[in-house]
Amino acid sequence: MTDVHPEHAQLQADRIYLGWQYILLHPDPGPPPKRPSPGEKPSQQPDSAEIEAQRRERLQEDLLNRPVRLFRLVMMVLTVLIVAAGLGGYVAWPFAVVGLVAAGGVAAICGYALRQGDRAVKYRVMEQQARDDRRRRERDKELFRAQEEHAQRYRAWQESKDRHDRQLTWYAVAVPDEIDRIDVAGGTLPGWSALVTLLGATRLYSGGHLTVLDLSEGAIAKDLIELARKGGDDPLVWVLPVDLPRLDLGATLKPEAFADVLAHVVSVSEEQRSTRDLSFDNAILERVLEVLGENATISQVTAALRALAQVGDPRDDLRCGLLTATQLERIGTLFGRGVSDRVVIERAWALESQLRKLESLGTEAVRLPPARLRVVSMDRQAGVFGNRVLGTYVATALTHILRQSPASDRPWYHTIIVAGADKLRGDVLDRLMDACETSRTGLVLTYRSLTPTVRERLGRGHAAVAFMRLGNAEDARVASEHVGTEHRLELAQLTETISDALPGLDGGYTSTIAQVEDERDEPAGDHADLAGDITESTEWGRTADKISERERVLQRSREFLVEPHQLQELPTTSVIVTDATAQGRRVRLADANPAILTFPKTTLGELDDVREAVLAIDPGADAADGGGNGEPPPNLGPPPPRLDWRKGRQ
Repeated sequence: MTDVHPEHAQLQADRIYLGWQYILLHPDPGPPPKRPSPGEKPSQQPDSAEIEAQRRERLQEDLLNRPVRLFRLVMMVLTVLIVAAGLGGYVAWPFAVVGLVAAGGVAAICGYALRQGDRAVKYRVMEQQARDDRRRRERDKELFRAQEEHAQRYRAWQESKDRHDRQLTWYAVAVPDEIDRIDVAGGTLPGWSALVTLLGATRLYSGGHLTVLDLSEGAIAKDLIELARKGGDDPLVWVLPVDLPRLDLGATLKPEAFADVLAHVVSVSEEQRSTRDLSFDNAILERVLEVLGENATISQVTAALRALAQVGDPRDDLRCGLLTATQLERIGTLFGRGVSDRVVIERAWALESQLRKLESLGTEAVRLPPARLRVVSMDRQAGVFGNRVLGTYVATALTHILRQSPASDRPWYHTIIVAGADKLRGDVLDRLMDACETSRTGLVLTYRSLTPTVRERLGRGHAAVAFMRLGNAEDARVASEHVGTEHRLELAQLTETISDALPGLDGGYTSTIAQVEDERDEPAGDHADLAGDITESTEWGRTADKISERERVLQRSREFLVEPHQLQELPTTSVIVTDATAQGRRVRLADANPAILTFPKTTLGELDDVREAVLAIDPGADAADGGGNGEPPPNLGPPPPRLDWRKGRQ
């Protein structure tokens, strides 16, 4: 048996990998056919009944002949007595001759009869032996034919067994890069960790850049960070609010864009606010920034808002250098006097109370080295509301940066993953989606629950939708209706085994920003073995490494229908991927476990692509085993000896 190594197919930059699909195109043929033997069939048993019948026939014949034999013996004795009597002179010779002839004749007749009976019995025995010989020859011929048939069945079984053992079992589940966005609904933190690790690793290896905004507070990108570091990259990790002084995101925005960002940050706690309310906040902030001038800091903005709201003593801000006397005077006359002044004061006070959480933004910014992986996360020890403010700021600032960037000629070259996107307002999500679509930036949004805001946007536009475990019954019902309950999917036993064995996430992120030296040169980047690094650097790889080779290859599976209760019981790493194609909507069940890449029967080619590639070379070949001879699919190319995280391959 020839193993098909997972790297027989290379990662493709125009594919977004979401997991692997378990499919057995050749079922297990079972045990080999049993070799026939003479003692297996009733027709091949010894003829014990016939032998017993012959024995009884001979015994009966002996019983029937016993009186004749006895009578012959008497006649022979009588003949001897007559001869003796004649010789002794006791009987006259004429009488003796007559008696001798009579007794001898009777004895001869009896002997003849007995002889004929014996000959008849021997003849019947010979006939039976002849019949037995014919039957034996027929049995031998039947056994020979059965053995020939067994040989043919065994050869067919051996071919089926070879195809079953040689076939690929895990096929990549990917969507083309024409897809603008991937919406992931449901899931647990370990499941998100597996999906982010797989998607991020394949994106980085393909030569792209990745930004992860982790709003889940569950450190789901921890394995991805370790994997990237093992591969020679130096990820940049911000843990907010601790690293807020060293986060310069949005520092280069123009005052109009900066005011828009801050207005959306303030709206994070006011979900029902209208566009008119946002416009009013935006107008206040624009006027304040106009007074402060370009490159105004958040601290200066909050000082101006305090002066506008008449909160505290403005002379304290003057002494701290946050405001000048001229700026303070202009702020006092921005909106004039009158009834509207009370509205301005209230809004200025609300703006200041929320923006003060961002006052340290960029105050200790340093020049950071280039990095292809950037992670911005929220500290789970911080307040929930503060984290929502920070997350909204990062998402909105990213949106404005993308809006100012030219459209990339390589879709998904830069990919943004927002974990826990349901914590953002709907209009913030809409603007981020539009900016990513316009700039051709890949976007992955993961939602913990299907809130009304999420349902309105799920799959909107040219997006693929992936469903993971949905514990809530109503969410599971909505998901099953979206996918369609008529679909029957195949779930591998290994998926359930690893999901049950994997420990939960622990710990959190470790910031790398505080350790960055100013103006540090970009690291050279070491070549890395992706499969080996997954085994060494990720919890998924270490867990899968404990499973024997036989369990990885030889396993069972079960089918299930897409029903609500099944979606509530999905294994941790299971992902139901739906996307639209020219042939219609596809529904596939994938396992997002990145460790599957290290399995011997995994291919980075999709099922349809592998089948088409093999059949294009050899119409009579079998796509399930890489061409029918144990070799990899011919057009997928040999694997690179080492995987280069820094440069990638296209």
